[in-house]
Amino acid sequence: MGDLLTGKKILVMGAANKRSIAWGCAQMMMEQGAQLIFTYQNERLKKGLHKLVADENALIECDVASDESLQTAFATIKDRFGKVDGIVHAIAFAPKDALGGDIMNARRQDFAIAQDISAYSLLAVAKYGQAILNNPASIVTLTYFGSERAVPNYNVMGVAKASLEAVVRYLARDMAKYGVRVNAISAGAVKTLAVTGIKGHSELLEMSEERTVDGQSVTTREIGGTCAFLMSDLATGVVGDTIYVDKGVHLV
Repeated sequence: MGDLLTGKKILVMGAANKRSIAWGCAQMMMEQGAQLIFTYQNERLKKGLHKLVADENALIECDVASDESLQTAFATIKDRFGKVDGIVHAIAFAPKDALGGDIMNARRQDFAIAQDISAYSLLAVAKYGQAILNNPASIVTLTYFGSERAVPNYNVMGVAKASLEAVVRYLARDMAKYGVRVNAISAGAVKTLAVTGIKGHSELLEMSEERTVDGQSVTTREIGGTCAFLMSDLATGVVGDTIYVDKGVHLV
């Protein structure tokens, strides 16, 4: 147990189950002494999260596709916990039909949904969350190498992640006046529920593992360690960056 984040309150958005990257981040931040608050989209996802988080008070309903839901969620957080020191944004979605085959077959509405949930949601979270963030504070989001390279079947999600990374840079510039740092972690491929929604995900995971420098897949705890660092006061000089935590896959 460390004390890197002792005294800090951090909101985690997107933790779904024990295999999710967001939960790996949560575990590492808890081990460093942080008090965590979690959001969930609906009652079905709340049940899964409740298996990991016993404190009902720390679970807040929030649908990032709704401005009203975001405003209500942040108001509830402020009432229960006061201001927080950081937000982990680990939210992305694209319809399954858009995650396979040729990107030319992607439907307009599927493209729009991927952009809204996976990229615009960070902007909305920052907009409505700014009022409950301390000065200084940190926002961290999760991206993937498919934003830079044409990864098989990743398609509209790759485009959405590229958009997300651009949002990080613009938010980092504009939120600096509030003392808020914004960064992204480009996480290596991990077998999560989200990844299994991609056509040919087994091949994607195998390809990623083969290209790591040590032949071993990155773990959610390794990704979480970087998240804990970015939430800490040790990272005050890191602003608007995308940090790779993929064991070197992006080098090859």
